[in-house]
Amino acid sequence: MQIQTKTALRGAIAGLALMGGAFSVSAETAVEKLNSGTVLPTNLPFSELVVAGDTLYLSGQIGNLPGTLTLAEGGTAGESKQVMENIKTSLEAHGYGMENLVKCTVMLADISEWGDFNTVYAEYFEPGEFPARAAFGANGLAVGAAVEVDCIGVK
Repeated sequence: MQIQTKTALRGAIAGLALMGGAFSVSAETAVEKLNSGTVLPTNLPFSELVVAGDTLYLSGQIGNLPGTLTLAEGGTAGESKQVMENIKTSLEAHGYGMENLVKCTVMLADISEWGDFNTVYAEYFEPGEFPARAAFGANGLAVGAAVEVDCIGVK
């Protein structure tokens, strides 16, 4: 399995190099798979944060109350606030902050509640210092969540 992973990583790096080399990671770059247990139970089948070189990959966060899979009250607005707190807590547990984020992907169970999400989201960043972002409506988010956000960052 480790040989397949290294081979796949080398192939991905070679492909990125052909596209202009904007991504700088060697096949020997350490990959850390981290779980703090501060937001999500650690028995779930994914890592909270993966660090590959200087890149941070934060798994999708929902508006769960820390340590449980119970969603925060208040619908999209309440869950959005909890999602952003969960992202902040996960990053800080590993020595990073919201300023390290460069890209977020937002999934909303009801895209018409985009404005409610935006109101909360904007509070977590300095004015004019937002990560790049994509958003879409999604059906069937984990545990019936109204919102999920995953993020990419840099050290």
